[in-house]
Amino acid sequence: MIWDFAAILTMLVFASGFIWLTDAVFFAPKRAALLSGQGDAEGGARLPVLVDYAKSFFPVFLIVLLLRSFLVEPFRIPSGSMIPTLLVGDFILVNKFAYGIRLPVLNQKVIAIGEPERGDVVVFRYPLDPSTPFIKRIVGLPGDVVTYRNKRVLINGVEVALRPSGTFIGVRSAAPQTGAEQFREKLGEREHELLITPGARTLDGVFTVPDGHYFVLGDNRDNSRDSRFWGFVPDANLVGKAFYIWFNWDQGPVFSRIGSIYE
Repeated sequence: MIWDFAAILTMLVFASGFIWLTDAVFFAPKRAALLSGQGDAEGGARLPVLVDYAKSFFPVFLIVLLLRSFLVEPFRIPSGSMIPTLLVGDFILVNKFAYGIRLPVLNQKVIAIGEPERGDVVVFRYPLDPSTPFIKRIVGLPGDVVTYRNKRVLINGVEVALRPSGTFIGVRSAAPQTGAEQFREKLGEREHELLITPGARTLDGVFTVPDGHYFVLGDNRDNSRDSRFWGFVPDANLVGKAFYIWFNWDQGPVFSRIGSIYE
């Protein structure tokens, strides 16, 4: 079990629900009988403070848990590994049911809905430290042979289409990336922007994706620690599919960032 916010929220739901239920079954009838015997509708009518809080907060905890576990979960982007698609300070929403319904905390899939597609931007638990969420783009699906050579991607021996789209000019936290070459890469039927830094060292290799795993890359190719360095993402580590930027705070608010993550 990973002791993150979801685990704490789950514990709060069970604790508040247990307190409320225990009081309703064992103690509330005794209070009602005592009041009836005293003929006093006011004096003993107040709930114990702990029960009152549990009764008030249980539905709040439950609703938040259901929303975060089965519908959407918010995340904030802390690094520049996905520039230019995602910038430092982007607040994003992640679709939690795109790849199936999973139990909170246990992350066990109970209902299969869809499968990740090549090109999806996904949030997942970092395989080397599952308590840390990462976000990258899926490049290799189970069974694929992914080759990264001379800053180009080949999937099953076929080079992924890449065309220049200008020079990147970054502001605020993205300013150090100014001057990087910007390209449009086509994975499947979708295109997305990526950065390649001239002169930067790269890590080449050939990677065969195991069953039930995915090969992921950052869009800021020369400034991303991804599957080239630490391996594949197990399906069980997937959290969901990123789909919307709802705000950005990078040394101040950036309202222009509000909108869809990718085409």
